[in-house]
Amino acid sequence: MTDTITVTGNIATPPEHKRTPGGVAITTFRVASGLRRFDRNTSSWVDSGTNWYTVSTFRSLAEHAMASLNKGDRVIVTGRLRLREWDTGAKKGITAEIDADAIGHDLLFGTTRFERGAGVAGAAPASWTAPPTPEAWAVPGTEELEQLLADEAAQVPDEAVPEDVETPF
Repeated sequence: MTDTITVTGNIATPPEHKRTPGGVAITTFRVASGLRRFDRNTSSWVDSGTNWYTVSTFRSLAEHAMASLNKGDRVIVTGRLRLREWDTGAKKGITAEIDADAIGHDLLFGTTRFERGAGVAGAAPASWTAPPTPEAWAVPGTEELEQLLADEAAQVPDEAVPEDVETPF
């Protein structure tokens, strides 16, 4: 079963663009999704923590994300949720990752202007074509991607993982 999630939050790291040896474009970034709740005792909104997600985009979505998104942008991300355990020897934890299906700016906080991407080889699409079949959505080189993400996780400095973070497990 695939868990689909939609998250709103701020891009917390500059988007990073890579290509697999097979030529697949990948753009990754972190999203901080602040949690707020209404406190009836004080009749005000209070912050009650932040959830952090690593967002991965592929192919044309990766190209468009790299060209469109910046650190600090407020976004809406929809995709498949993966919870991945990690262990550096000194610390253990669980990382929430989203393989994005769609990303957009959150228009509650600002404006944006849409520009249709160029088609294959830079040419504009002549007409509408059917979307790819679900089989085409599969990410080639999943082992390659997992290795890239593992390498990235190994480079996270200790101060980037707060001591007091509780996992829901």
